[in-house]
Amino acid sequence: MPFLAAAVAPLVYRLIGDRVAYFGAAVAAVAFGLIGTQYGTEGVVSIPWIPSLDVSLALYVDGLSLLLGFVVSGIGILIFTYSGGYMHDEPGKAKFYTTLLVFMGAMLGVAFAADLLALFVFWELTSVSSFVLIGHYQDDPDSQYAARKAMIITVAGGLFLLIAFLLLQTVSADVMGTASFRLVGGEESMIANAEAMREGLRSAGLFVPVLGLLAVGAAAKSAQVPLHIWLPNAMEAPTPVSAFLHSATMVKAGVYLVGRFRPLLGSAEWELLFAGLGLLTMTVGAMLAIKADDIKELLAYSTASHLGLIVAGFGLQSIYGAETGAFHILNHALFKAALFLVAGIVAHEAGSRLLSDLGGLWRDLPITAAVAVVAALGMAGIPPFNGFYSKELLFEATFHAAEHAGGLWWILPAVAVFGSVFTFLYSIKFLSLFFGDRPDALENVHSPPLPMLAPPVILATLAGLIGLGGIVSTTGVQFGPLGGFEAFINRILEGAGASEPHFGYHLPTSVTPAAGMSAITIGVGAVAYPYYDRLAAVVDRLASIEPLSPNWYYDGIMDWFDRTRVVAGRLHTGRIRTYAIWLLVGVAALTIGGYVAAGVVLPALSSITLAVPIIIVLGVAVVAALAVTSAPSHVAGVLTLSILGFMVAIFYILANAPDLALTQLVIETLVLVLFLLVLNKLPEFYGDLKRRQILTDSLISGVVGVTVFLTVLVSTAATPGQPIYEYFLERGGIPAEHGQTLLDWGGGSNIVNVILVDFRAFDTMGEISVIAMAALSIITMIAMRQRGEAQ
Repeated sequence: MPFLAAAVAPLVYRLIGDRVAYFGAAVAAVAFGLIGTQYGTEGVVSIPWIPSLDVSLALYVDGLSLLLGFVVSGIGILIFTYSGGYMHDEPGKAKFYTTLLVFMGAMLGVAFAADLLALFVFWELTSVSSFVLIGHYQDDPDSQYAARKAMIITVAGGLFLLIAFLLLQTVSADVMGTASFRLVGGEESMIANAEAMREGLRSAGLFVPVLGLLAVGAAAKSAQVPLHIWLPNAMEAPTPVSAFLHSATMVKAGVYLVGRFRPLLGSAEWELLFAGLGLLTMTVGAMLAIKADDIKELLAYSTASHLGLIVAGFGLQSIYGAETGAFHILNHALFKAALFLVAGIVAHEAGSRLLSDLGGLWRDLPITAAVAVVAALGMAGIPPFNGFYSKELLFEATFHAAEHAGGLWWILPAVAVFGSVFTFLYSIKFLSLFFGDRPDALENVHSPPLPMLAPPVILATLAGLIGLGGIVSTTGVQFGPLGGFEAFINRILEGAGASEPHFGYHLPTSVTPAAGMSAITIGVGAVAYPYYDRLAAVVDRLASIEPLSPNWYYDGIMDWFDRTRVVAGRLHTGRIRTYAIWLLVGVAALTIGGYVAAGVVLPALSSITLAVPIIIVLGVAVVAALAVTSAPSHVAGVLTLSILGFMVAIFYILANAPDLALTQLVIETLVLVLFLLVLNKLPEFYGDLKRRQILTDSLISGVVGVTVFLTVLVSTAATPGQPIYEYFLERGGIPAEHGQTLLDWGGGSNIVNVILVDFRAFDTMGEISVIAMAALSIITMIAMRQRGEAQ
């Protein structure tokens, strides 16, 4: 649905204008409804994609995929609705809504993909579409920087992920007897053979490398330390993008991946890696959030911190860890998306996003303030709001792990509490937008339009209902919807590898380690809040120390590329000559390297026999080719080159290929005429060439010529016993009524047409590609016609 809608979104925008936002909301609603029809089911639907590699477009439904699918489509409804008010005066709306729909489709693909290659395609599509959305203000340098940064980090992480997928597929061949990319769904999937896959990886010495590669891919997408640096810059995007991509959906792809692979790779190494990474990110993100004055920057660092909480939950091997990850995916999506939409309302109506410029807004924005209270207290982990329950599960999971393993594992609960104190601090600071004194410089603040107000109200209401469910559960009152919600969470836990889940949540009714950790968090946070500015200054000084800042490394590497001009100076010269050289040399190197790696053996030249007429024709062609190199002018060079082309046509005639000869003659004549017309606009004679340039051109031409020569020898080494034209004629029937075989195989009854269109489909595809590239070039020139000659 989203992909189909994206294809027609520009046309819809032309027809209905800004109301295309509600068209997007309707598409998301239909997707949500279709996903809802799958609730209570589990299974896989597979469509063959690359049968020779056992690759299919396989979609799998279980609790974990339904969770992400509901989050993506459900919040998508609200984001599109919100955009109808927010994007009213923004540029590029047709592109914005088209890309947002593509992104939603890609995220649904990530949620339901059962095959690793299909998962990777959707995974990378989220990076490409987010690049366009983050760089929406394409003339703004900050927006350009943010889009590039996000693309480089997330796509680079995707390449690590691809290597992990290929290693898993390789090991699956030894474990299951046949190489497969199927991750989940069916008896022959990797997760169904998880124990054997783990043993196969260990015996091959690949378990830790695969784990590390997977961690890099997930960390890049879900902004885990030290790859979290792209997320704060991504706040340059419009607020609907921040709320949709970078709080509720795209950043959830990484943590979803961790949850999905938990049953396959869960182990002591898994627990150490992901629990440590998650808690480190949770703490660092929370500390960086308190130094932010921009409310969207604060929420960005907060997002990284809460994603760390989810990763830590899925990293811990106990049932409490799985419950933490699954429950907090939902809780975080609700309160964080609401807070981003609140931030957008504040920026839109008050004209500022800086905490230092704002305060006392509850009088002007009472409903928005109520939403902020519910969402921010949930983010802080204050009972009975929704975030408290999943934070409590994290405390329980870390304490359980430390109690079980002892020793240094006691660092886990200590770090969890330490990071949660900073979460409490920045959450309360966010509320200072609405409470306290109203700055005198703040002008009149108007109420937001209904399309901007309704979505955060709905999100806060849902978050409040989850919090209310904990109260109801504590009282022991039987409430049907609550039982259904807990059953759904249990289905999610099964998808994350939890055996016999028994999820339930309620307010603490007795003194437990987790309740004590929550009390310490709230108590220390309340005591430290009066010193918020001092703590923020200390964190800011620490973050400004260059070796401690990941941005320092990123910017340093990018600056090094600019200074050395490795790319810009050698490749991006703006000259076709340079591009042709690098392209030809690269293709030749890859081709010859492939032959060497595959151990290709060249056929013996003695087996090649040529008739005297063919030798004469080819000799004339060689002489003509040599004559081109010494032609004194453009006209002489083109005319001499045509001799070579006409000799090729005669060669086709002698080789019993009159159709090719006719084509060659027509094309050669046409190209000659076109060349002569173009030459009318060029200088008559060549300029002086430098000796170095002549040597370079000769060397590159020789390399390319040798590559083509070797390719011809290799591709024609196997001569079929029966000429291929006889094969087609035998199955073509008599000329009057061509055979049923061609009709069945090619869908046509004309033997020539079927050969050209179906049996030589690669030729047709190449021709279509050339036409498509020419069309794109023409469109580009038309689009640039108003930009002036300088560009």
